[in-house]
Amino acid sequence: MKKNIVRRPLDIQIDHNLHDLHPILQRVYLARDIRATEDLDYSLSKLPSPWLLSGMEEMVTILADAVINQRKILVVADFDADGATGCAVAILGLRLLGLSNLSYIVPNRFEFGYGLTPELVEVARGENPEILVTVDNGIANLEGVDAARKLGWKVLITDHHLPGDTLPEADAIVNPNLPEDEFPSKSISGVGVMFYVLMALRMRLREMEWFRQAKIKQPNLAQLLDFVALGTVADLVPLDRINRILVQQGLQRIRANHTHPGILAMLKIAKRPAENIVSSDFAFAVAPRLNAAGRLEDMSLGIECLMADDTEVAERYAFKLDQLNGERREIEDRMKIEAFGLIDKMEFGADMASVSGICLFEKGWHQGIIGILAARIKERFHRPVVAFAPANGAQVKGSARSISGVHIRDVLCDIAAKHPDLMKTFGGHAMAAGLTLDTADYPAFTQAFDEVVNIHLNGIDRFQNVYTDGVLDDEFIALDFAQTLRKAGPWGQGFPEPLFEGDFEVIQTRILKEKHLKLLLKSSKNNLIDAIAFYIEQPESWLRCRFVKVAYRLDVNEYRNSRTLQLMIENIEDVSDRGLEPG
Repeated sequence: MKKNIVRRPLDIQIDHNLHDLHPILQRVYLARDIRATEDLDYSLSKLPSPWLLSGMEEMVTILADAVINQRKILVVADFDADGATGCAVAILGLRLLGLSNLSYIVPNRFEFGYGLTPELVEVARGENPEILVTVDNGIANLEGVDAARKLGWKVLITDHHLPGDTLPEADAIVNPNLPEDEFPSKSISGVGVMFYVLMALRMRLREMEWFRQAKIKQPNLAQLLDFVALGTVADLVPLDRINRILVQQGLQRIRANHTHPGILAMLKIAKRPAENIVSSDFAFAVAPRLNAAGRLEDMSLGIECLMADDTEVAERYAFKLDQLNGERREIEDRMKIEAFGLIDKMEFGADMASVSGICLFEKGWHQGIIGILAARIKERFHRPVVAFAPANGAQVKGSARSISGVHIRDVLCDIAAKHPDLMKTFGGHAMAAGLTLDTADYPAFTQAFDEVVNIHLNGIDRFQNVYTDGVLDDEFIALDFAQTLRKAGPWGQGFPEPLFEGDFEVIQTRILKEKHLKLLLKSSKNNLIDAIAFYIEQPESWLRCRFVKVAYRLDVNEYRNSRTLQLMIENIEDVSDRGLEPG
Protein backbone atom coordinates (compact mmCIF):
# COMPACT_ATOMS: atom_id res chain seq x y z
CA MET A 1 0.00 0.00 0.00
CA LYS A 2 1.50 3.34 -1.05
CA LYS A 3 2.39 5.69 1.78
CA ASN A 4 2.34 9.47 1.81
CA ILE A 5 5.37 11.32 3.14
CA VAL A 6 4.08 14.18 5.30
CA ARG A 7 6.07 16.77 7.23
CA ARG A 8 5.23 16.80 10.96
CA PRO A 9 3.11 19.84 11.84
CA LEU A 10 5.06 22.45 13.79
CA ASP A 11 3.73 25.69 15.20
CA ILE A 12 6.86 27.84 15.26
CA GLN A 13 4.89 30.66 16.91
CA ILE A 14 4.73 28.78 20.21
CA ASP A 15 7.11 30.17 22.81
CA HIS A 16 9.58 27.59 23.97
CA ASN A 17 12.70 27.26 26.09
CA LEU A 18 14.93 25.08 23.93
CA HIS A 19 17.24 27.77 22.59
CA ASP A 20 20.40 26.14 23.90
CA LEU A 21 19.85 23.01 21.83
CA HIS A 22 20.87 22.22 18.26
CA PRO A 23 18.34 23.84 15.86
CA ILE A 24 17.35 20.47 14.40
CA LEU A 25 16.84 19.03 17.87
CA GLN A 26 14.68 22.04 18.71
CA ARG A 27 12.53 21.25 15.69
CA VAL A 28 12.35 17.55 16.56
CA TYR A 29 11.41 18.14 20.19
CA LEU A 30 8.84 20.81 19.42
CA ALA A 31 7.11 18.41 17.03
CA ARG A 32 6.89 15.96 19.96
CA ASP A 33 5.33 18.52 22.31
CA ILE A 34 8.53 19.26 24.23
CA ARG A 35 8.49 22.93 25.17
CA ALA A 36 11.34 23.32 27.67
CA THR A 37 14.61 21.67 28.56
CA GLU A 38 13.03 20.72 31.91
CA ASP A 39 10.87 18.26 29.96
CA LEU A 40 14.10 16.48 29.03
CA ASP A 41 15.28 16.03 32.61
CA TYR A 42 15.16 12.26 33.04
CA SER A 43 16.53 12.02 36.57
CA LEU A 44 14.80 9.64 38.98
CA SER A 45 13.85 12.57 41.21
CA LYS A 46 11.35 13.63 38.53
CA LEU A 47 9.28 10.47 38.94
CA PRO A 48 5.90 11.04 40.62
CA SER A 49 5.13 9.51 44.00
CA PRO A 50 4.01 5.86 44.03
CA TRP A 51 1.32 6.79 46.52
CA LEU A 52 -0.62 8.52 43.72
CA LEU A 53 -1.59 5.04 42.51
CA SER A 54 -4.93 4.03 43.98
CA GLY A 55 -4.85 0.79 45.96
CA MET A 56 -1.20 1.27 46.93
CA GLU A 57 -1.93 1.58 50.65
CA GLU A 58 -3.76 -1.77 50.75
CA MET A 59 -1.12 -3.38 48.53
CA VAL A 60 1.82 -2.24 50.64
CA THR A 61 0.17 -3.10 53.96
CA ILE A 62 -0.23 -6.74 52.91
CA LEU A 63 3.23 -6.95 51.33
CA ALA A 64 4.96 -5.39 54.34
CA ASP A 65 3.33 -7.97 56.60
CA ALA A 66 4.44 -10.69 54.18
CA VAL A 67 8.06 -9.51 54.29
CA ILE A 68 8.22 -9.13 58.06
CA ASN A 69 6.52 -12.47 58.75
CA GLN A 70 8.07 -14.32 55.79
CA ARG A 71 4.76 -15.37 54.26
CA LYS A 72 4.87 -17.45 51.07
CA ILE A 73 4.27 -15.35 47.95
CA LEU A 74 3.65 -16.78 44.49
CA VAL A 75 4.15 -14.33 41.62
CA VAL A 76 1.82 -14.94 38.67
CA ALA A 77 3.51 -13.68 35.52
CA ASP A 78 2.43 -13.14 31.93
CA PHE A 79 3.99 -14.87 28.93
CA ASP A 80 5.29 -11.78 27.11
CA ALA A 81 8.37 -9.61 27.66
CA ASP A 82 6.52 -7.15 29.91
CA GLY A 83 5.28 -10.00 32.08
CA ALA A 84 8.68 -11.72 32.14
CA THR A 85 10.58 -8.58 33.15
CA GLY A 86 7.83 -7.76 35.65
CA CYS A 87 8.22 -11.20 37.19
CA ALA A 88 11.98 -10.76 37.47
CA VAL A 89 11.50 -7.35 39.09
CA ALA A 90 8.97 -8.80 41.57
CA ILE A 91 11.09 -11.81 42.55
CA LEU A 92 14.45 -10.05 42.76
CA GLY A 93 12.96 -6.89 44.27
CA LEU A 94 11.15 -8.72 47.07
CA ARG A 95 14.33 -10.65 47.80
CA LEU A 96 16.26 -7.38 48.05
CA LEU A 97 13.66 -6.15 50.53
CA GLY A 98 14.16 -9.20 52.72
CA LEU A 99 11.58 -11.79 51.62
CA SER A 100 13.02 -15.24 50.98
CA ASN A 101 9.88 -17.37 50.76
CA LEU A 102 8.65 -16.78 47.22
CA SER A 103 8.45 -18.36 43.77
CA TYR A 104 6.68 -17.72 40.47
CA ILE A 105 4.39 -19.35 37.97
CA VAL A 106 3.79 -18.36 34.37
CA PRO A 107 0.96 -19.87 32.29
CA ASN A 108 1.73 -21.73 29.11
CA ARG A 109 -0.39 -19.88 26.54
CA PHE A 110 -1.30 -23.12 24.78
CA GLU A 111 -2.70 -24.80 27.91
CA PHE A 112 -4.04 -22.08 30.20
CA GLY A 113 -4.49 -18.94 28.16
CA TYR A 114 -3.91 -15.48 29.59
CA GLY A 115 -3.64 -14.50 33.23
CA LEU A 116 -4.85 -15.95 36.49
CA THR A 117 -7.39 -18.49 35.26
CA PRO A 118 -9.10 -21.07 37.52
CA GLU A 119 -7.03 -23.75 35.77
CA LEU A 120 -3.82 -21.95 36.70
CA VAL A 121 -5.03 -21.63 40.29
CA GLU A 122 -5.25 -25.42 40.43
CA VAL A 123 -1.64 -25.69 39.31
CA ALA A 124 -0.65 -23.03 41.87
CA ARG A 125 -2.01 -25.18 44.70
CA GLY A 126 1.14 -27.28 44.40
CA GLU A 127 3.16 -24.26 45.58
CA ASN A 128 0.97 -23.84 48.68
CA PRO A 129 1.16 -20.02 48.69
CA GLU A 130 -0.40 -17.63 51.17
CA ILE A 131 -0.42 -14.67 48.76
CA LEU A 132 -0.64 -14.39 44.98
CA VAL A 133 0.86 -11.32 43.31
CA THR A 134 -0.04 -10.91 39.64
CA VAL A 135 2.26 -8.98 37.29
CA ASP A 136 0.95 -7.58 33.99
CA ASN A 137 -2.30 -9.52 34.36
CA GLY A 138 -5.23 -10.16 36.67
CA ILE A 139 -7.52 -7.20 36.04
CA ALA A 140 -9.74 -9.33 33.76
CA ASN A 141 -9.47 -12.61 35.69
CA LEU A 142 -12.59 -12.47 37.85
CA GLU A 143 -13.09 -16.24 38.06
CA GLY A 144 -9.44 -16.97 38.76
CA VAL A 145 -9.31 -14.43 41.58
CA ASP A 146 -12.46 -15.91 43.11
CA ALA A 147 -10.99 -19.42 42.89
CA ALA A 148 -7.79 -18.31 44.63
CA ARG A 149 -9.57 -16.50 47.44
CA LYS A 150 -11.81 -19.50 48.09
CA LEU A 151 -8.62 -21.40 48.89
CA GLY A 152 -7.85 -18.82 51.55
CA TRP A 153 -5.15 -16.99 49.64
CA LYS A 154 -4.81 -13.25 49.45
CA VAL A 155 -4.71 -11.93 45.86
CA LEU A 156 -2.80 -8.77 44.95
CA ILE A 157 -3.18 -7.53 41.38
CA THR A 158 -0.59 -5.34 39.66
CA ASP A 159 -1.63 -4.64 36.09
CA HIS A 160 -1.87 -1.86 33.51
CA HIS A 161 -4.48 -3.25 31.11
CA LEU A 162 -7.83 -1.54 30.86
CA PRO A 163 -10.37 -2.88 33.38
CA GLY A 164 -13.80 -4.12 32.40
CA ASP A 165 -17.08 -3.00 33.91
CA THR A 166 -16.56 -5.35 36.87
CA LEU A 167 -13.35 -5.49 38.89
CA PRO A 168 -12.10 -8.74 40.42
CA GLU A 169 -12.63 -9.20 44.16
CA ALA A 170 -8.93 -8.96 44.96
CA ASP A 171 -7.45 -7.89 48.29
CA ALA A 172 -5.65 -5.03 46.55
CA ILE A 173 -5.39 -3.72 43.00
CA VAL A 174 -2.77 -1.31 41.66
CA ASN A 175 -3.48 -0.28 38.09
CA PRO A 176 -3.11 3.28 36.76
CA ASN A 177 -6.07 2.71 34.45
CA LEU A 178 -8.57 2.15 37.24
CA PRO A 179 -11.40 4.68 37.27
CA GLU A 180 -10.48 7.90 39.10
CA ASP A 181 -6.87 6.84 39.60
CA GLU A 182 -4.72 9.98 40.04
CA PHE A 183 -1.40 8.66 38.76
CA PRO A 184 -0.25 11.04 35.98
CA SER A 185 0.62 8.29 33.48
CA LYS A 186 -1.93 5.89 32.03
CA SER A 187 0.76 4.38 29.83
CA ILE A 188 3.08 2.83 32.40
CA SER A 189 3.81 -0.82 31.62
CA GLY A 190 3.18 -3.88 33.78
CA VAL A 191 6.81 -4.02 34.88
CA GLY A 192 6.65 -0.29 35.62
CA VAL A 193 3.67 -0.83 37.92
CA MET A 194 5.53 -3.57 39.78
CA PHE A 195 8.57 -1.33 40.16
CA TYR A 196 6.37 1.37 41.66
CA VAL A 197 4.89 -1.11 44.13
CA LEU A 198 8.40 -2.02 45.29
CA MET A 199 9.32 1.66 45.73
CA ALA A 200 6.28 2.21 47.96
CA LEU A 201 6.99 -1.00 49.86
CA ARG A 202 10.57 0.08 50.55
CA MET A 203 9.27 3.38 51.95
CA ARG A 204 6.89 1.55 54.27
CA LEU A 205 9.52 -0.94 55.46
CA ARG A 206 11.91 1.93 56.11
CA GLU A 207 9.27 3.68 58.21
CA MET A 208 8.76 0.44 60.15
CA GLU A 209 12.54 0.22 60.71
CA TRP A 210 12.51 -3.23 59.11
CA PHE A 211 15.96 -2.93 57.57
CA ARG A 212 17.55 -2.03 60.91
CA GLN A 213 15.73 -4.81 62.75
CA ALA A 214 16.54 -7.40 60.09
CA LYS A 215 20.13 -6.13 59.91
CA ILE A 216 20.04 -5.81 56.14
CA LYS A 217 21.11 -2.89 54.00
CA GLN A 218 18.34 -0.83 52.48
CA PRO A 219 18.49 -1.82 48.79
CA ASN A 220 18.94 0.46 45.83
CA LEU A 221 15.99 -0.53 43.64
CA ALA A 222 17.54 1.30 40.69
CA GLN A 223 19.47 -1.90 40.02
CA LEU A 224 16.20 -3.29 38.61
CA LEU A 225 15.75 -0.52 36.06
CA ASP A 226 17.41 -2.47 33.24
CA PHE A 227 14.45 -4.87 33.43
CA VAL A 228 11.96 -1.99 33.66
CA ALA A 229 13.44 -0.33 30.57
CA LEU A 230 13.34 -3.55 28.55
CA GLY A 231 9.75 -4.40 29.47
CA THR A 232 8.54 -0.86 28.84
CA VAL A 233 10.02 -0.72 25.35
CA ALA A 234 9.00 -4.29 24.50
CA ASP A 235 5.35 -3.70 25.42
CA LEU A 236 5.08 -0.76 23.01
CA VAL A 237 3.46 1.52 25.57
CA PRO A 238 3.69 5.21 24.71
CA LEU A 239 6.92 6.77 25.95
CA ASP A 240 5.44 9.63 27.93
CA ARG A 241 7.81 11.49 30.23
CA ILE A 242 7.50 8.96 33.08
CA ASN A 243 8.25 6.05 30.78
CA ARG A 244 11.13 7.96 29.19
CA ILE A 245 12.65 8.45 32.64
CA LEU A 246 12.37 4.74 33.42
CA VAL A 247 13.79 3.72 30.04
CA GLN A 248 16.61 6.26 30.05
CA GLN A 249 17.68 5.29 33.56
CA GLY A 250 17.74 1.62 32.58
CA LEU A 251 19.75 2.30 29.44
CA GLN A 252 22.28 4.37 31.36
CA ARG A 253 22.84 1.55 33.83
CA ILE A 254 23.44 -0.93 31.02
CA ARG A 255 25.89 1.40 29.25
CA ALA A 256 27.79 1.74 32.54
CA ASN A 257 27.90 -2.07 32.90
CA HIS A 258 25.55 -2.04 35.90
CA THR A 259 23.18 -4.64 34.56
CA HIS A 260 22.11 -8.25 34.95
CA PRO A 261 23.90 -11.14 33.19
CA GLY A 262 20.72 -12.19 31.35
CA ILE A 263 20.33 -8.87 29.54
CA LEU A 264 24.04 -8.77 28.75
CA ALA A 265 23.85 -12.31 27.35
CA MET A 266 20.94 -11.43 25.06
CA LEU A 267 22.71 -8.28 23.86
CA LYS A 268 25.86 -10.29 23.20
CA ILE A 269 24.15 -12.96 21.12
CA ALA A 270 22.35 -10.22 19.17
CA LYS A 271 25.71 -8.50 18.56
CA ARG A 272 24.61 -5.25 20.19
CA PRO A 273 27.38 -3.62 22.28
CA ALA A 274 26.03 -2.87 25.74
CA GLU A 275 28.05 0.35 26.04
CA ASN A 276 26.18 1.87 23.07
CA ILE A 277 22.71 0.46 23.65
CA VAL A 278 19.63 2.50 22.70
CA SER A 279 15.93 1.72 23.06
CA SER A 280 15.67 0.35 19.51
CA ASP A 281 18.13 -2.40 20.51
CA PHE A 282 15.56 -3.55 23.04
CA ALA A 283 12.77 -3.39 20.48
CA PHE A 284 14.48 -5.18 17.59
CA ALA A 285 17.14 -7.38 19.20
CA VAL A 286 16.35 -8.30 22.81
CA ALA A 287 12.54 -8.30 23.03
CA PRO A 288 12.01 -10.68 20.05
CA ARG A 289 14.38 -13.22 21.60
CA LEU A 290 12.76 -12.94 25.01
CA ASN A 291 9.25 -13.13 23.56
CA ALA A 292 10.17 -16.20 21.50
CA ALA A 293 10.08 -18.29 24.69
CA GLY A 294 6.46 -17.41 25.41
CA ARG A 295 5.44 -17.68 21.76
CA LEU A 296 6.84 -21.15 21.08
CA GLU A 297 7.48 -22.87 24.41
CA ASP A 298 7.36 -21.56 27.98
CA MET A 299 8.22 -18.05 29.18
CA SER A 300 9.87 -19.51 32.28
CA LEU A 301 12.91 -19.97 30.01
CA GLY A 302 13.03 -16.20 29.46
CA ILE A 303 12.42 -15.43 33.13
CA GLU A 304 15.26 -17.73 34.18
CA CYS A 305 17.55 -15.99 31.69
CA LEU A 306 16.66 -12.61 33.16
CA MET A 307 17.17 -13.74 36.75
CA ALA A 308 20.37 -15.71 36.18
CA ASP A 309 23.20 -14.42 38.38
CA ASP A 310 25.92 -16.36 36.56
CA THR A 311 27.24 -15.32 33.14
CA GLU A 312 27.65 -18.86 31.78
CA VAL A 313 24.14 -19.84 32.87
CA ALA A 314 22.70 -16.67 31.35
CA GLU A 315 24.49 -17.29 28.05
CA ARG A 316 23.11 -20.84 27.84
CA TYR A 317 19.58 -19.47 28.26
CA ALA A 318 20.28 -16.70 25.74
CA PHE A 319 21.52 -19.26 23.21
CA LYS A 320 18.30 -21.25 23.57
CA LEU A 321 16.23 -18.07 23.22
CA ASP A 322 18.16 -17.20 20.07
CA GLN A 323 17.38 -20.63 18.60
CA LEU A 324 13.69 -20.22 19.41
CA ASN A 325 13.71 -16.79 17.78
CA GLY A 326 15.12 -18.33 14.61
CA GLU A 327 12.29 -20.87 14.62
CA ARG A 328 9.83 -18.06 15.22
CA ARG A 329 11.09 -16.19 12.13
CA GLU A 330 10.69 -19.27 9.95
CA ILE A 331 7.11 -19.83 11.14
CA GLU A 332 6.33 -16.15 10.72
CA ASP A 333 7.63 -16.10 7.14
CA ARG A 334 5.44 -19.07 6.21
CA MET A 335 2.37 -17.54 7.85
CA LYS A 336 2.92 -14.19 6.12
CA ILE A 337 2.98 -15.88 2.71
CA GLU A 338 -0.27 -17.68 3.55
CA ALA A 339 -1.86 -14.50 4.93
CA PHE A 340 -1.09 -12.43 1.85
CA GLY A 341 -2.43 -15.29 -0.25
CA LEU A 342 -5.71 -15.13 1.69
CA ILE A 343 -5.87 -11.37 1.21
CA ASP A 344 -5.33 -11.76 -2.54
CA LYS A 345 -8.31 -14.13 -2.63
CA MET A 346 -10.43 -11.55 -0.82
CA GLU A 347 -9.92 -9.29 -3.84
CA PHE A 348 -9.67 -6.05 -1.92
CA GLY A 349 -5.90 -5.65 -2.00
CA ALA A 350 -6.03 -2.92 -4.65
CA ASP A 351 -9.10 -1.17 -3.24
CA MET A 352 -8.52 -0.71 0.48
CA ALA A 353 -10.86 2.28 0.60
CA SER A 354 -13.77 -0.13 1.00
CA VAL A 355 -12.14 -2.11 3.81
CA SER A 356 -12.24 -1.12 7.48
CA GLY A 357 -11.05 -4.07 9.54
CA ILE A 358 -9.25 -7.22 8.40
CA CYS A 359 -9.74 -10.67 9.96
CA LEU A 360 -7.69 -13.69 8.88
CA PHE A 361 -7.78 -17.33 9.96
CA GLU A 362 -5.92 -20.44 8.85
CA LYS A 363 -6.14 -23.85 10.51
CA GLY A 364 -2.39 -24.39 10.45
CA TRP A 365 -1.41 -21.09 12.06
CA HIS A 366 0.57 -20.98 15.31
CA GLN A 367 -1.07 -19.35 18.32
CA GLY A 368 2.18 -17.80 19.46
CA ILE A 369 2.85 -16.01 16.16
CA ILE A 370 -0.55 -14.52 15.28
CA GLY A 371 0.22 -11.29 17.14
CA ILE A 372 3.30 -10.67 15.02
CA LEU A 373 1.36 -11.64 11.90
CA ALA A 374 -1.42 -9.17 12.73
CA ALA A 375 1.21 -6.44 13.18
CA ARG A 376 2.78 -7.20 9.78
CA ILE A 377 -0.60 -7.10 8.00
CA LYS A 378 -1.49 -3.86 9.80
CA GLU A 379 1.78 -2.29 8.66
CA ARG A 380 1.14 -3.28 5.06
CA PHE A 381 -2.49 -2.16 4.77
CA HIS A 382 -2.87 0.45 7.54
CA ARG A 383 -6.01 -1.13 8.95
CA PRO A 384 -6.85 -2.76 12.31
CA VAL A 385 -6.22 -6.50 11.97
CA VAL A 386 -7.14 -9.64 13.90
CA ALA A 387 -5.28 -12.85 13.08
CA PHE A 388 -6.77 -16.10 14.39
CA ALA A 389 -5.38 -19.57 15.08
CA PRO A 390 -7.05 -22.76 16.35
CA ALA A 391 -7.31 -23.08 20.12
CA ASN A 392 -8.41 -25.86 22.44
CA GLY A 393 -11.59 -27.60 21.42
CA ALA A 394 -13.88 -25.84 18.96
CA GLN A 395 -12.50 -22.37 19.58
CA VAL A 396 -10.12 -19.94 17.89
CA LYS A 397 -7.84 -17.39 19.50
CA GLY A 398 -7.36 -13.98 17.95
CA SER A 399 -4.62 -11.40 18.34
CA ALA A 400 -5.49 -7.85 17.30
CA ARG A 401 -3.27 -4.93 16.32
CA SER A 402 -4.49 -1.44 15.58
CA ILE A 403 -3.50 1.85 13.99
CA SER A 404 -3.20 5.28 15.55
CA GLY A 405 -6.62 6.71 16.34
CA VAL A 406 -8.47 3.39 16.65
CA HIS A 407 -8.50 2.04 20.22
CA ILE A 408 -8.73 -1.69 19.63
CA ARG A 409 -10.03 -2.64 23.05
CA ASP A 410 -12.82 -0.07 22.67
CA VAL A 411 -13.64 -1.74 19.35
CA LEU A 412 -13.97 -5.10 21.10
CA CYS A 413 -16.06 -3.54 23.87
CA ASP A 414 -18.47 -2.13 21.27
CA ILE A 415 -18.70 -5.54 19.59
CA ALA A 416 -19.43 -7.14 22.96
CA ALA A 417 -22.18 -4.60 23.62
CA LYS A 418 -23.87 -5.31 20.28
CA HIS A 419 -23.22 -9.06 20.29
CA PRO A 420 -22.92 -10.14 23.94
CA ASP A 421 -22.45 -13.85 23.20
CA LEU A 422 -20.01 -13.54 20.33
CA MET A 423 -16.68 -13.37 22.19
CA LYS A 424 -15.88 -15.78 25.00
CA THR A 425 -13.07 -13.63 26.41
CA PHE A 426 -11.24 -10.46 25.39
CA GLY A 427 -8.87 -7.88 26.82
CA GLY A 428 -6.02 -5.55 25.95
CA HIS A 429 -5.26 -1.89 25.44
CA ALA A 430 -5.20 0.75 22.70
CA MET A 431 -2.92 -0.85 20.13
CA ALA A 432 -3.12 -4.57 20.94
CA ALA A 433 -5.71 -6.98 22.26
CA GLY A 434 -6.61 -10.66 22.43
CA LEU A 435 -9.85 -12.62 22.25
CA THR A 436 -11.38 -16.07 21.92
CA LEU A 437 -14.36 -17.20 19.86
CA ASP A 438 -16.18 -20.37 19.03
CA THR A 439 -14.93 -21.39 15.61
CA ALA A 440 -18.49 -21.35 14.29
CA ASP A 441 -18.78 -17.66 15.23
CA TYR A 442 -15.76 -16.54 13.21
CA PRO A 443 -17.78 -15.38 10.14
CA ALA A 444 -20.13 -13.34 12.34
CA PHE A 445 -17.20 -11.75 14.17
CA THR A 446 -15.51 -10.86 10.89
CA GLN A 447 -18.57 -8.91 9.80
CA ALA A 448 -19.06 -7.27 13.20
CA PHE A 449 -15.39 -6.27 13.37
CA ASP A 450 -15.47 -4.57 9.98
CA GLU A 451 -18.67 -2.71 10.85
CA VAL A 452 -17.49 -1.44 14.24
CA VAL A 453 -14.02 -0.51 12.99
CA ASN A 454 -15.67 1.46 10.18
CA ILE A 455 -17.40 3.59 12.83
CA HIS A 456 -14.13 4.11 14.73
CA LEU A 457 -12.34 5.09 11.51
CA ASN A 458 -14.71 8.01 11.01
CA GLY A 459 -12.60 11.14 10.66
CA ILE A 460 -9.31 9.22 10.49
CA ASP A 461 -7.19 9.30 7.36
CA ARG A 462 -7.35 5.82 5.84
CA PHE A 463 -4.22 6.42 3.81
CA GLN A 464 -1.01 5.70 5.61
CA ASN A 465 1.12 8.75 6.24
CA VAL A 466 4.81 8.67 7.05
CA TYR A 467 5.51 11.71 9.19
CA THR A 468 8.98 13.23 8.86
CA ASP A 469 10.94 15.99 10.54
CA GLY A 470 11.77 17.60 7.23
CA VAL A 471 14.84 17.70 5.00
CA LEU A 472 18.38 17.49 6.37
CA ASP A 473 21.22 19.52 4.90
CA ASP A 474 24.14 17.38 3.75
CA GLU A 475 26.36 18.56 6.60
CA PHE A 476 24.03 16.83 9.07
CA ILE A 477 23.80 13.55 7.17
CA ALA A 478 26.88 12.51 9.07
CA LEU A 479 28.06 10.06 11.72
CA ASP A 480 28.55 12.64 14.46
CA PHE A 481 25.00 13.99 14.09
CA ALA A 482 23.61 10.44 14.00
CA GLN A 483 25.32 9.86 17.34
CA THR A 484 23.85 13.12 18.66
CA LEU A 485 20.36 11.92 17.79
CA ARG A 486 20.97 8.54 19.45
CA LYS A 487 21.84 10.32 22.69
CA ALA A 488 18.82 12.63 22.42
CA GLY A 489 16.31 9.87 23.16
CA PRO A 490 15.07 7.56 24.40
CA TRP A 491 12.87 7.20 21.33
CA GLY A 492 10.00 4.79 20.94
CA GLN A 493 6.24 4.38 20.79
CA GLY A 494 4.53 7.77 20.98
CA PHE A 495 7.90 9.57 20.99
CA PRO A 496 9.26 8.50 17.61
CA GLU A 497 12.86 8.58 16.56
CA PRO A 498 13.60 11.49 14.18
CA LEU A 499 12.71 10.67 10.59
CA PHE A 500 13.87 12.80 7.70
CA GLU A 501 13.10 12.97 3.99
CA GLY A 502 15.19 13.61 0.90
CA ASP A 503 15.87 12.91 -2.77
CA PHE A 504 18.94 10.90 -3.76
CA GLU A 505 20.58 9.46 -6.83
CA VAL A 506 21.00 5.68 -6.74
CA ILE A 507 24.60 4.69 -7.47
CA GLN A 508 24.37 1.02 -6.56
CA THR A 509 21.78 -1.52 -5.38
CA ARG A 510 21.92 -5.13 -4.30
CA ILE A 511 19.52 -7.55 -2.64
CA LEU A 512 20.28 -9.07 0.77
CA LYS A 513 18.69 -12.36 1.89
CA GLU A 514 16.11 -12.08 -0.89
CA LYS A 515 14.07 -9.44 0.95
CA HIS A 516 16.27 -6.47 1.93
CA LEU A 517 17.65 -3.73 -0.32
CA LYS A 518 21.16 -2.33 0.17
CA LEU A 519 21.84 0.95 -1.60
CA LEU A 520 24.63 3.41 -2.21
CA LEU A 521 23.08 6.86 -2.59
CA LYS A 522 24.42 10.23 -3.72
CA SER A 523 23.02 13.48 -2.44
CA SER A 524 22.49 16.67 -4.43
CA LYS A 525 25.91 17.82 -3.15
CA ASN A 526 27.59 14.61 -4.39
CA ASN A 527 28.10 12.97 -1.00
CA LEU A 528 27.97 9.14 -1.07
CA ILE A 529 25.84 7.51 1.65
CA ASP A 530 25.12 3.89 2.55
CA ALA A 531 21.48 2.98 3.07
CA ILE A 532 19.35 -0.09 3.70
CA ALA A 533 15.63 -0.84 3.36
CA PHE A 534 14.35 -3.93 5.15
CA TYR A 535 11.57 -6.24 3.95
CA ILE A 536 11.03 -4.66 0.56
CA GLU A 537 8.29 -6.10 -1.64
CA GLN A 538 9.72 -7.34 -4.93
CA PRO A 539 13.24 -6.00 -4.22
CA GLU A 540 14.38 -6.93 -7.73
CA SER A 541 12.10 -4.23 -9.14
CA TRP A 542 14.37 -1.58 -7.59
CA LEU A 543 17.62 -2.73 -9.18
CA ARG A 544 17.37 -0.34 -12.14
CA CYS A 545 15.98 2.61 -10.22
CA ARG A 546 18.04 5.79 -10.78
CA PHE A 547 16.52 8.32 -8.36
CA VAL A 548 14.56 7.85 -5.13
CA LYS A 549 12.66 9.90 -2.57
CA VAL A 550 13.09 8.33 0.84
CA ALA A 551 12.04 8.78 4.45
CA TYR A 552 14.96 7.71 6.57
CA ARG A 553 16.52 7.57 10.01
CA LEU A 554 20.18 8.27 10.66
CA ASP A 555 21.72 5.12 12.09
CA VAL A 556 25.14 4.12 13.39
CA ASN A 557 26.24 0.84 11.83
CA GLU A 558 28.66 -1.04 14.10
CA TYR A 559 30.73 -3.79 12.46
CA ARG A 560 34.08 -5.23 13.56
CA ASN A 561 34.79 -2.35 15.93
CA SER A 562 34.06 0.18 13.18
CA ARG A 563 31.23 2.73 13.31
CA THR A 564 29.84 4.17 10.07
CA LEU A 565 26.79 6.15 9.04
CA GLN A 566 23.87 4.29 7.48
CA LEU A 567 20.44 5.51 6.45
CA MET A 568 17.62 3.24 7.65
CA ILE A 569 14.94 3.68 4.99
CA GLU A 570 11.36 3.66 6.28
CA ASN A 571 9.73 4.52 2.95
CA ILE A 572 11.07 4.61 -0.60
CA GLU A 573 9.55 6.04 -3.78
CA ASP A 574 10.90 5.78 -7.32
CA VAL A 575 11.27 9.30 -8.77
CA SER A 576 13.46 8.37 -11.73
CA ASP A 577 11.15 10.26 -14.07
CA ARG A 578 11.81 13.44 -12.09
CA GLY A 579 15.49 13.12 -11.32
CA LEU A 580 17.36 14.66 -8.42
CA GLU A 581 15.96 17.94 -7.17
CA PRO A 582 18.52 20.62 -6.35
CA GLY A 583 19.49 20.69 -2.66
